[in-house]
Amino acid sequence: MRRDFIIGIDCGSTTTKAVIFSPTGQIVGTGRSRVAQHMDRPHHVERDMGEVWQGVAATIRMALEDAGLDGQAIAAVGVTAHGDGLFLLDRMGNPLGRGIMSLDSRATDLHDSWRQRRVLDQLVPLAGQRPYAYSANTLLAWIRAHEPERYHAIGSILFAKDWIRLCLTGEIATDITEASTAFTDLHTQQYTTAILDILELEGMRDCLPPMLDSCARAGTVTASAAAATGLLAGTPVSAGLHDVTAAAVGMGHTQPGDMSLTAGTFSINEVFRDRPVTGEGWACRAGYRRGLWNCMAISPASSSNLEWMARLLLPGNGEATTLLMHEVEERLTAARQARTVPLFHPFLFGSPYAAPASASFFGVQSWHDRTDLLQAMVEGMVFNHRMHVSALCQTGPVARVGISGGGSGQPAIAQLFADVLDMPVDVSSVREAGALGAALTGAVAVGMQPDLERAVAGLSVSRRTYAPQPAQVAAYDGIYHRYEGLAQAMRPFWRALYDTSSPAHLRPEPAPGAHPAMHLHAHHATAMGGIPS
Repeated sequence: MRRDFIIGIDCGSTTTKAVIFSPTGQIVGTGRSRVAQHMDRPHHVERDMGEVWQGVAATIRMALEDAGLDGQAIAAVGVTAHGDGLFLLDRMGNPLGRGIMSLDSRATDLHDSWRQRRVLDQLVPLAGQRPYAYSANTLLAWIRAHEPERYHAIGSILFAKDWIRLCLTGEIATDITEASTAFTDLHTQQYTTAILDILELEGMRDCLPPMLDSCARAGTVTASAAAATGLLAGTPVSAGLHDVTAAAVGMGHTQPGDMSLTAGTFSINEVFRDRPVTGEGWACRAGYRRGLWNCMAISPASSSNLEWMARLLLPGNGEATTLLMHEVEERLTAARQARTVPLFHPFLFGSPYAAPASASFFGVQSWHDRTDLLQAMVEGMVFNHRMHVSALCQTGPVARVGISGGGSGQPAIAQLFADVLDMPVDVSSVREAGALGAALTGAVAVGMQPDLERAVAGLSVSRRTYAPQPAQVAAYDGIYHRYEGLAQAMRPFWRALYDTSSPAHLRPEPAPGAHPAMHLHAHHATAMGGIPS
């Protein structure tokens, strides 16, 4: 049998997928499973590392069955997974406790103390970013302070995808994109001990894994992994990519100036640059190859808001979010000026601000119906993307913009992005962009393509471009500025809304300081990287 197919594994925050692609990007088989999040203690969001591997192995078997193939048909495997967080091994190479996810907020107080002492600012020239509360280096500092026995038992520091690849190959490693989230010099794109020194993590120097290029071979499938997955022992596995970078590549974006937006649990907004660019409103990390950088602005304020509403309105319906998106779509095709719709701040799970922001509807009247409120939620989601895109435009010119997720496959939603951003936007026919980006690293690793640029060029996918409509652009520009103005007006009240300890609890507090942060409520996290006021 010819080994013509590549498989991409994408272990997201809620769903793990294994997708088999043809060399030109057509999906021939898919497997999906959910891996539990463990939240036994407040602010702790973890995954059992054994359960992660079992879920991945199951999805690979499902994908092979769905495609009607066996492991002999698979030429290579590529892996991506939810980024940041921390997956630790002891000195024997075994899991050292559960993996910590990027939804974890245990280190928020530590992170706040770093911010107040300007420790985060010291790192920007060196690392290109302020660590998030869920960054690997922040979590290591928390473990050092609160779990010293575990800290001193650490043998290797990994990320989620690196654990999966270790289970496949038996080899410990990471790639350049993942390492740059916490441990590399912005300019050299190599490990630097200076970050560890600043954060008093000197003891972790020997625990950093070998750092490979994303398309390098990082081992082959072992006999035990083959038995668990149905893959053929000896199948090459690439180093893989951080999840946001994998999604950009899967959308067909590989060049400086390519901007990718993903509307999912997080509002993810990123643009590739051929030089490092630092600033208040974004993190600058390594791109998928050396000499390329990825400027990224994120917040947990995107389509997760509509998913929350879907659970309330249509409990138990697995298609609820899709149904609500279709309900909004017809309304969005009408001129925005023709109907007064409330404004919505999509901060149910967090925001780009330092204050503990909350979601709000503004301007609700008795004549508004359910669809008006749903439309306000979708527009608020896109307004939040615009806030991040405005920051990223400070990093340089934008050649093109592609969007995925958040119902962007529906023409009315895609057109909304174009009108709110006042930019042409592309929607690719590619489904499972993250898995495809990961799979393409495998194709390069085994020589099916010489590099990712030509691997993307060889894809047989279609794209539709949506151009801004001048009248709608003008209408949404005014609405966006009202949205932004209301956010600024509410900032002094957000923290007070949660303080019921005294009769003065509704008094506004002074506006936050100069360096905004992304605040995540409850079991989420606080992270530097918001938009300056």
